[in-house]
Parts: sequence; C-alpha cells; structure tokens
Amino acid sequence: MAERRSAREVLTLVADPGSFGELPYPAGRPKPDGPLGWRGYDASRARAAERTGEEESVVCGTARVAGTPAVLIAFEFGFLGGSLGERTGDRLEAAYTHARAHRLPVVPLIATGGSRMQEGMVALSQLQRVARQSALTREAGLPQIAVVRDPTTGGGWATLGAGADVVLALPGAQVGFAGSRVRPADADPAAYTAEGQVAVGSADAVVRPGELRETLGQWLRLLTTPAQEAPAPPALGTPDLPDTGWEAVRRARSPERPRAAAYLDAYFTHRRDISGDRCGGTDTDGMLCGFGERNGRTVAFAAQTGAATRPAGYRTAARLIRLADRLDIPVLTLVDTPGAANDAEAERQGAGAAIAEVFGAVASARVPITTLVIGEGGSGGALALSAPGNTWATPDSYFSVIAPELAAAILKRREEDVETTAEQLRIRPQDLVELGVIEGIVHHPRPKVTSPPPPG
Repeated sequence: MAERRSAREVLTLVADPGSFGELPYPAGRPKPDGPLGWRGYDASRARAAERTGEEESVVCGTARVAGTPAVLIAFEFGFLGGSLGERTGDRLEAAYTHARAHRLPVVPLIATGGSRMQEGMVALSQLQRVARQSALTREAGLPQIAVVRDPTTGGGWATLGAGADVVLALPGAQVGFAGSRVRPADADPAAYTAEGQVAVGSADAVVRPGELRETLGQWLRLLTTPAQEAPAPPALGTPDLPDTGWEAVRRARSPERPRAAAYLDAYFTHRRDISGDRCGGTDTDGMLCGFGERNGRTVAFAAQTGAATRPAGYRTAARLIRLADRLDIPVLTLVDTPGAANDAEAERQGAGAAIAEVFGAVASARVPITTLVIGEGGSGGALALSAPGNTWATPDSYFSVIAPELAAAILKRREEDVETTAEQLRIRPQDLVELGVIEGIVHHPRPKVTSPPPPG
C-alpha cells in the first residue's frame, strides 16, 4: 500500500514554501444529519473534523509550484474517506470559479473513496457539478493536471482524475473506478493500481513523492508558456539528396539514420511525455507525444519512431493535438513510419477510426502545426500526421502513396521491378518539392565560421 498523506502534508509536498493561501469557502450550515436526515451523520462529521482538523474533505487554495501559480485542490482522505458531499461540491465549484477568474491552472491532488453514502443521490449529483466546472475550465483554455494518490476511486477518479489533461500518479496508489469493497472478488488487483492505469493509457506517469513538486512545476510551466510557432528542426542525417527512388527508400530504412528521439533531444531543452489514448491503449514503441521547452517556450510534439503505428498511437497523437490546440500551443509532428499497423488486432482496435481522428485533429487545429518527414513516409498512416501546406522533409526520407514493394505487387509486377516502381512513384524529397507535396527540404545547420585573428 502507498503511503497516505493528509491534505496539508501533500500541499506541503507540492507548494513552494510559504506560498499556499487557502481560499474562502461558501457560507452556510448543513442541514441536521445531512440532506437525507441520516441519523448519526452529524456525529460522524464531528469526529472526522476532530481527527483531521478539517471541516470538509477538500482543502482548496492558491500556491506556487516550482514558481508557477496554480489552484490546488487537496483531498483529505481522513475526513470520511475523502468522499464527495454537497459541501465538497460547493468548495470545488468555488475553486474552479476562482481559477477561471484569475486565469490559473487547476491541480487536483486526489485521495477519495467516491461519493458520500450518508448524502445519497445528493452526493452523487456533485459529480455533475464537478464535470461542469471542469468543462468550463477546459473551454477557458486552462490546463488541469491531476495527481492521483492512494486511494483514488469512484466518481473522483472518473471526473477530477481521469478527466484531467495530464494525469500523474503516486507509486502503488490504488486507482480505479471500482473501490476495493465493490469490485469482483476474483478481479486482478494489479488493474486497480497507478502502475496498471499507466500501462493501459489511463494515466501518463508514475511520479515519486520526492520528485512531485519539480515534475508538477515543469508540467505547469510547459502548459502555460506557449511558443508562437514550431519551426522545423534541421536535418541530423546524411546531407546529400538521393539519386534514385530506391536509394531514398534504402536511406530512410537504414538503422544508422537518426530517429525521433534524436530529433526531439536536439530540438528541446527538456520535454515531458504524455502516454496513452485514454481508451485502454498505449503505443510507446511507435509514437512519442508530449510537450517540450524550446528557447524558454513550449512546443507540443507527436513523433513517429520508425515502427508501424498502432491505433493507440494515433489516438494518443490526436489527444495531444487537441490538447495543444486548446492551450494555444504550436505542434511539431515528425513522420517516420512504414505505415499504419495492418494486422488483425489493429483492425479490431479500430485502425481506420484512429487514423481518422488524427486527420480530423490536424485539419481542425487553429494553432500552427509543422511537419518534418525524417524517415519513411508510408501511405495514409504517415499522411495523417502531416500538416497541409507546412510539411518539410530531410534528405534521408521519402514519402509514398504506398511502399514500392506493395505497389509492385498491386500492379502485378515482378520482384526485380521494385526499384523501377520506386523511381516511377517519384518519392524522393526533391520529387516531392517539385510535385508541390512538401514545402522544402531541411538541411544540416551551417557551422559557424570564425575569422582568424589578424596577424601580429
């Protein structure tokens, strides 16, 4: 079991020293024994208040996190299991309203067992209030970064947690919609953990408590300091253009060619990844998505890694592009795939719909999107990530309607005709420029030339 900290302890862990200021809470006294008249409810609340020093299950305030101001919402699990009741909803609504009024990101630090039994449907309906406040904050273009603690279950996970833009989790935390007392007896307990949620794409990363302030602060800076544009990176591979179409293919497929990670490392001072499509899938082998700092400002990225891209990879990229668009952050996409995964499992996972999501996200984005083809540009699985009118290519790349081998097979040509087919497809970078498919070819940055000192 993960270590359980009180609301005040986790606020101390996250907020810069001396920066936390508690928000005023809505006035009013609760009805005797709550809205249901549940006998003994007042006594339970009184015991919870005495034990924790809190009057409700959440503590809300503003603070700086590694220098960035935010609204923090810390759940107190010791107060009736951190459950949501009517007064909890009042506090949450006030905190979100304050965040929008002052243009501040929201950070829920969640530890809750769900809705409060003693308030029945009145408690459950608070989830609708929370969802509304979260939606209004999303519409206002403000980021929400959740930190899920132990435990995070029920409606708290299904609204404040899983509904956040970025989800960080503490190691070993119990995280899931079904709490330990209501899930099936034979359920795999690993599925209800922070690590399990990251594995299936429902959370982005597990962060150790000692690293939480720095990690959260970096995320807050990244999501609140957008760059104006995302210039195409310079080429890192071979500088010479290919003589033939088949040479372009061989270069793009070379294991020595720089891949996405090398381009991202050279482009950004530092970066943070998002993980998962929020639909039960990840594709960390085929797609890298996240936000990075470049010249002190933020650019989002969705980068193919050279492998066939899985449906979860496309959905994660679509999620990234939509989030960046909402936060006014420009996007860099790196194209490098032989094509979309085309096995039976990919079809069962909705490959076509996933690719359609990316096409739609790119087409509807209002922020600048820049694309660089750094390797293989295989068919629609590559084109989906490409920005119309702002796609560039490196000398060791190609872009094709289909792989030359497959084109030859479709045309019922012999195996020895593949190289000729590659030439006919006109897939070299210089061909693509001539055809108007891409804007241009990026090259290595020119080395700085320094004049020798004058003699004497």
